[in-house]
Amino acid sequence: MKPGNDHNAPSSSFKDMGVNAALLKILDQRGIDTPTPIQHQAIPLAIEGKDLIGIAQTGTGKTFAFGLPMLQRLAEGKKRGLILLPTRELAYQVEEALKPFASALGIRTAVFVGGAPIGLQRKMLKQNPRVLIATPGRLNDHLDKRTVSLKEVEILVLDEADRMLDMGFKPQINKILSQVPKQRQTLLFSATMPQEIFALAKNEMHMPLRIEVAPEGTAAAKVEQELIIVRQQDKKNLLFTLLQEHPGKVLVFSRTKHGAKKITRILNDKRVHAAEIHANRSLAQRRAALDGFKKGKVRVLVATDIASRGIDVSDIRLVLNYDLPDDAADYVHRIGRTGRAGRTGKAISLATPTQAGHIRDIEKLIRGTIQRKKHASLPDVAMEKGMKKGGGRPQRRPQGRSSNSRRPGHGSRRPQRRRR
Repeated sequence: MKPGNDHNAPSSSFKDMGVNAALLKILDQRGIDTPTPIQHQAIPLAIEGKDLIGIAQTGTGKTFAFGLPMLQRLAEGKKRGLILLPTRELAYQVEEALKPFASALGIRTAVFVGGAPIGLQRKMLKQNPRVLIATPGRLNDHLDKRTVSLKEVEILVLDEADRMLDMGFKPQINKILSQVPKQRQTLLFSATMPQEIFALAKNEMHMPLRIEVAPEGTAAAKVEQELIIVRQQDKKNLLFTLLQEHPGKVLVFSRTKHGAKKITRILNDKRVHAAEIHANRSLAQRRAALDGFKKGKVRVLVATDIASRGIDVSDIRLVLNYDLPDDAADYVHRIGRTGRAGRTGKAISLATPTQAGHIRDIEKLIRGTIQRKKHASLPDVAMEKGMKKGGGRPQRRPQGRSSNSRRPGHGSRRPQRRRR
């Protein structure tokens, strides 16, 4: 695989990068005139039909980096495109972003995710959509029922590929790969590059070019990060205090589904408009919660890590980690929900005195120290002394399973767990 810097730096405008007039018109209508770094590098190469591996964090503009070249190539005669994503939220987010561009080119799109009526999806297939946007489990449902064929797929996108593998979707992805033509263009985007992604690229892509716009573990540059050490029993009161101190939309992360439900109930009891989004909520409930948050009807959205890569709301003022994540990598994705599209943002994390291990793992990943802050409303609290090295770290999750929302079923059908 060749690094992206083997090529000349792309031009500074979408037009100079080779984007066609119909797509340029929609970009102009939306006031989008400056490509992001990942778009700079990916779009010209993808328009040429190259296989690409893009390593970039969420909020960097990946959707247009793969979506605009796909649509342009489909308009030039390619038969069908397929975009695979790990969660329902991401699938609908991608369709929402690309639909105006697809419509301008006369291209139909369709979304296939778990939780939505499969009969309605069959009706959409009869309209011959040329871009399928799907979660792996639900697409496999259609393959099993022979309601969809992938023989005409000439452009395949795997977005958030590391997350899909982490959620246990490898068997479903392998089945899908076995049904798409070998002669195709493949665009793979991932926030990290674990060995499984490298193996997938080696086996399924043709001389892929690698583009990396931010090193693995890079935290959002314009997000101010703070850490408050707090006893578990003091978190609730601190939550209300922080909400008073920080106006605007707030995204609160809970480690578990039960915790998210409890936090939401507490907030609404105190007349703070809040909604919850996690794996126990139906597709309709999750979409309603996200829609209310986007429109400002809901001030606080409480989520598990199902939302760490699936929420695209540009004006989130504060990300509050009520619980630290089990996986340090999720910290980066969580705080990336604020400070998007060039804006500044703030992330505050609450850690209990026993969580020194969690904090060490996060700081090692981001290669920096999170600013400790003592809140005036709290008694003096320090990290517990005498902890064993590594104390406070979570147990490593088995692949494809977690203690909360990262169980596979929330995006589509639950895959079979592999025996070890």
